[in-house]
Amino acid sequence: GKIVKAAAAIVEGSGGGRKDLAEAGGKNPEKLDESLGAVPGIVEQML
Repeated sequence: GKIVKAAAAIVEGSGGGRKDLAEAGGKNPEKLDESLGAVPGIVEQML
């Protein structure tokens, strides 16, 4: 949930979930590629 929440913030959205499933949505789909590209960095910061 924490990873998807951080990525969703980039697309001006929100997200969350459980350990095995998470969902997100956002208002700015033009930034989807940027959001997905940020995931490895988000995970690295959490380790």
